[in-house]
Amino acid sequence: MTLLIDMNLSATWVETLGAAGIDAVHWSSLGPGDSPDFEIMTYARDRNWIVLTRDLDFSIILAATRQKGPSVIQLRVDKGGSRLVGRLVIEAIQTLDAELNYGALVTIDLKRTRLRVLPIH
Repeated sequence: MTLLIDMNLSATWVETLGAAGIDAVHWSSLGPGDSPDFEIMTYARDRNWIVLTRDLDFSIILAATRQKGPSVIQLRVDKGGSRLVGRLVIEAIQTLDAELNYGALVTIDLKRTRLRVLPIH
């Protein structure tokens, strides 16, 4: 499993996830910072990667296209790089591994983690 970290999150996520044994790549090492969300989604889908983002547009794209992928983990917190949020993301990845490999939208906030299996109808 590889996570594609969106531009709206710090590149330090690569280290945070890597320390937990999770492969991650920040979009800044792959493409221009002003790439449209659809391009990032297509890149991830073509490689069977998972997108980690704070951007709500990714869930809108999934709902509009009714595609089965890529899986998206969407952070709904103000401080996306804090240790607590890092632990929540790692825990969600480990707990929802099968769902993320199948196709899922996972939304994480400080109170709960929500899962929607793709495609979204």
